[in-house]
Amino acid sequence: MASQLKTGVLLVNLGTPDSPSTGDVRKYLREFLIDERVIDISPVSRWFLVNFIIAPFRSPKSAKLYKQIWTDKGSPLLLNSEKQKELLQQTLGNNFQVELAMRYQKPSIQDVLQKFSKSVYNKIIVVPLFPQYASASTGSVHQRIMVVIKEWQTIPEIVFINSYHNHPLFIKAFSEIGKKHSPENYDHVVFSFHGLPERQMVKANSFNHCLKENCCSSITEKNAFCYRAQCYDTARLIAANLSLPANKYSVSFQSRLGRAEWIKPYTTDVIAERARLGDKRLLMFSPAFTSDCLETIYEIGIEYHELFKSLGGEKVQLVESLNDNPTWIEAMKEIVMARVNQTA
Repeated sequence: MASQLKTGVLLVNLGTPDSPSTGDVRKYLREFLIDERVIDISPVSRWFLVNFIIAPFRSPKSAKLYKQIWTDKGSPLLLNSEKQKELLQQTLGNNFQVELAMRYQKPSIQDVLQKFSKSVYNKIIVVPLFPQYASASTGSVHQRIMVVIKEWQTIPEIVFINSYHNHPLFIKAFSEIGKKHSPENYDHVVFSFHGLPERQMVKANSFNHCLKENCCSSITEKNAFCYRAQCYDTARLIAANLSLPANKYSVSFQSRLGRAEWIKPYTTDVIAERARLGDKRLLMFSPAFTSDCLETIYEIGIEYHELFKSLGGEKVQLVESLNDNPTWIEAMKEIVMARVNQTA
């Protein structure tokens, strides 16, 4: 009987405001930043910080940025994620039910899981749309799903995908998109990943190995689940696919929030250094994102481009995210099918 049941596939992305209005952005930021895995300080301090400092002051500024990237059909992140869901459903076929949820805002994990609870599945495979594992992203998704599912009377087999930062087709997909921009015509290539506070890296490490010299130079048993190490590994693999020598590319981290130390090097510092060295054209990947969003379209495509020009450079070219790239859809299919075919 079990073999005749469908397999549920739940894609989960971070989330997006319902609109670029200040009110909707404030609502989104409050839900996002109140997450204990995102701002990992005491609950009381986090509540005051989010509700009295970050959300009130950051919302109007963020709303202006969202307005610059918003399309006639809505949020780029939501539209790209929905397209991925549709294409994955097509390629997997009728024996699968693919749904999309957002960790914050709509469609919510609770609402989408409610759909799953009304049917019987062989198993449900959870695929966070974050290639590299971090407690604040993938870990938060997994935790939220467990909180919702624990209330079910019948709990099917649940498979949580941890990361796929080095999956060959994931690497190939980003490389294909990068090649369209002819990397050889740029002075330098930058792989800019979303940043995290250093304290979160240290908390997640059990081997006293994190943030030491060359700690991310390769993947070992000590850093196999370290976000920073996985980011460096992703960059090395894409660079190898593009035949980039080590001196032709850099790895950096963007999107800092607050005064705490975040993982380094910062993308803004790398941009400044490349300008100082006389580079005029930078090609910039952001392989922590599977869909284009505020951090890619605006932060890299506009903000970093303007910063580089102000320092004497000419061009920062964003390498578009995976979006509806066919190789990426095939990568997701392989990730799912590997778990479907997995035997105990």
